[in-house]
Amino acid sequence: MFRWRNLCFVLIISALLVGCGKKDEKNESEESIEEEETLPISEEVELSFVTPFTGEKVQQEASMRPIMVTINNHPKARPQSGIASADVIYEMLAEGDITRLLALYQSKLPDNIGPIRSARDYFVEIAAGLDAFYIAHGYSPEARSLLENGVVDHVNGMAYDGTLFKRSKDRVAPHNSYMPGENIQAAADKVSASLLYQKKVSYTFYKEDESVKIGEKANSVSVTYSNDNSFNSLYTYDEKSNCYTRQSGDAVTTDYLTNEPLKLSNVLIFEMKHSIIDNKGRREIDLHSGGTAYVFQQGMMREVRWENKDGVLKAVEEDGSEVKLVPGQTWIHFVPTDPGIATSITYS
Repeated sequence: MFRWRNLCFVLIISALLVGCGKKDEKNESEESIEEEETLPISEEVELSFVTPFTGEKVQQEASMRPIMVTINNHPKARPQSGIASADVIYEMLAEGDITRLLALYQSKLPDNIGPIRSARDYFVEIAAGLDAFYIAHGYSPEARSLLENGVVDHVNGMAYDGTLFKRSKDRVAPHNSYMPGENIQAAADKVSASLLYQKKVSYTFYKEDESVKIGEKANSVSVTYSNDNSFNSLYTYDEKSNCYTRQSGDAVTTDYLTNEPLKLSNVLIFEMKHSIIDNKGRREIDLHSGGTAYVFQQGMMREVRWENKDGVLKAVEEDGSEVKLVPGQTWIHFVPTDPGIATSITYS
């Protein structure tokens, strides 16, 4: 009887131990499954599309209409906000020896853009050719006529100062008008304009395996508009980044939002006929006749031509094909035919 009780006791203990073992194994198995389920799965993102104006590979096809903004380039307006986010920046004379910038946004919008200044008729023409939504604060008489006749969808700070356009307390007028990026959709809605990318304008870009090293060596290039160095520019090529930095008025061009220097993949210079049309020194610029152009890429320079193709200004080869750009941001200068591109540009 004693032996039977002992045997029963041993069997019960054994059963309990086995049961505990199975429970532990089950818990360990469940914990293992939970751990496996929480492990992140890394998938390679396929970059199947290319941005129309920077040539950079992206995951989704571009859907936003180009946005073009007149940016103040007076020394009191520098550093400007949002210029590092622009796909393309055009620089040209607005009046006297003062240049202004046209910033083209399509691949991304910055948090803030400005300071914003007034329109010129040739600014409006460039925006219309790109089917861009145009933003300015003020206008010349010629530009006002084009805008009021609906040449381009637009919004102007003269009508929305203090609402869509915000005044900075850090600067004085007329160097303190800005538009927050989040206000652009509201601005389009105000004038019943669509921000969908419908006119499929784009540039042509080099592929990864294509050679760019053509032309003459040019690690630096200076663009001279006048004896006032405030509006003259110097570009310096950096082999490590494959980009150019920019100086204007002896100061490096930076973005106020990032405090970082701009990094440009292409610098283009177009020679155009200029004329003075009033006593304020406002200009008229011929955007249609074509002419000599210089292209600076990856420390090289070559002479080509520019043409107006259906309202879009592009650099072209001798055979009429479009000049390929290096993926990244592009800066385009318009310089007067008098004194001429050869006089306005020096490089080494």
